[in-house]
Amino acid sequence: MNVTHPRARTTRTAALAAALAAVLLAGTACSSKADGGSTDEAADGVKAGPGVSEKAIKLGALTDLTGPYATLGKSIVQAQQMWADETNAAGGICGRKVEIVVKDHGYDVQKAVTAYADISPDVVALPQVIGSPVVAALLDDIERDSMLTFPQAWAASLLGMDPVQVLGTTYDLDMIAAVDFLTRTNKVAKGDTIGHVYFEGDYGANALEGSEWAAEEAGLKVAGQKIKATDTDLSAQVSALSKAGVKAILISAGPAQTASLAGVAAARGLKVPIVSSAPGYSPQLMKTPAAPALEAMVHVVSAAPAVSSDLPGVKKMVASYGKKYPGEPVDSGVLSGYNAAQLMGADLKKACEGGSLTREDVVKAHRSQKNADTGLGTPQNFTNVTEPASRSTYVLKPDAKAVGGVVGVEEAHKAPGVDAYLAARG
Repeated sequence: MNVTHPRARTTRTAALAAALAAVLLAGTACSSKADGGSTDEAADGVKAGPGVSEKAIKLGALTDLTGPYATLGKSIVQAQQMWADETNAAGGICGRKVEIVVKDHGYDVQKAVTAYADISPDVVALPQVIGSPVVAALLDDIERDSMLTFPQAWAASLLGMDPVQVLGTTYDLDMIAAVDFLTRTNKVAKGDTIGHVYFEGDYGANALEGSEWAAEEAGLKVAGQKIKATDTDLSAQVSALSKAGVKAILISAGPAQTASLAGVAAARGLKVPIVSSAPGYSPQLMKTPAAPALEAMVHVVSAAPAVSSDLPGVKKMVASYGKKYPGEPVDSGVLSGYNAAQLMGADLKKACEGGSLTREDVVKAHRSQKNADTGLGTPQNFTNVTEPASRSTYVLKPDAKAVGGVVGVEEAHKAPGVDAYLAARG
C-alpha cells in the first residue's frame, strides 16, 4: 500500500498531529505481509517494493522437484542458483544480493497455488514456474500482483499479459517447425498421415494447433493420440498409429513418454521419424534401453540451441556448471534456467537504472527490451505481449556422446508459414 504523507498547511494541536501520525503509520504497515514490504525509497534513492530491501532482492521459483519434470526442475534450480552466486560475487544487482526462494509443487496445481500464496508477499518476480497448468491457475494472481513471471512452459494461451513472459517460441510454432522439417527433408510427402502424441491440457492442445495447421498447409493428415502425464507405456498409442499407417510421429509430452514411444515403435517395426518438443527429451534417456531407438529415430525442435553448441556463451555456461555441480548432467533445463535468470537480471538492472525496483517498474523494464540477447541463443523481443518472443527454432538430435545428450542439426531459423499462422491467429 502506498501512502502519501500530507504536508501540514495549518497549525494543529499536538494531539491531532499525533493521532494523524498514528493513523498514517498504521495505514502504511497494514499490508506489510500482503505486499512484501514498503515502497519507500531506500537510502540509495531507489524505490523499493515487495521482495526488495536495502540489502537484498528476493526472487521466487515454483518448480517441480518430485513430479514428472523433476529432472528438469533440478537442472533449472541449480542453473539459476549458479547465476545468483555469480551475480552476487560480482557485486549483486543495484548494490543488493540476489536470493532465490525455491518451492516444490511436484507438478500439482493445488500445491503450486498454495506455494504461490506462501512466497508471493516476499518476492519481486518469478524467474521460474514449471508447468502450463500451474501457470494457468496462477494467472489472475500474477496479474493482480504485477509479478514478472517467466514460465518454464510455452503454451500460447500464456501470452497476452504484461507480467507473464513466455521465453522463446510457443508449442504451436515448434510443431510448425517440426512439420516443416519433415517435409523439407523428404521424410513425409503430400498425402501422408503423421501421428501426434500429446499431453492433455494447454501444452498438448497448443502443440496440436500448430501441427494441424502445418499439416493442412502441407497436404498431410494428422492422427492424434491424447495422453495423460501419468501414461508412461505408449504401446496402445503405437498400435493405433501403426494401424493408421503414419509415416512420422510428433510428440508433445515428457521424456518418459518419448522414450516409450521410440522404444515400442522400434520394437514393433514402426521405424518412422519422430520429432519431439524440447520438454520431451532429456539426456538421461540415453542411459535407458530406449537409447538406440532415440538416436536412430528422434529429432528435437527447440527455441534453444544444443548444450553442446559452440556458442561462446553456452560453452562458458557449461564449463561453469560442470565446475559448480560436478557429475551433474548438463541438459536443456540448465540452458533454459540460466537464460531466464540472465534475462531477469537484465530487467532488474534496467529497473534500477530507472530508479525503481517495484514490481510494476520491473515489468515495465522487461517490456522495454526489444533485442534481448544473453548469448545463449537467438535475440528476443519482449515489447509485444500478444506474440512469442522469438519465431526461430533449432533442430537437434539425440547423441549419447555429446554434452547434454544432443547435437545441433540445423541452426535457428523461422519456418515458412509462421508469420502467416500468427497473423491468422490474431
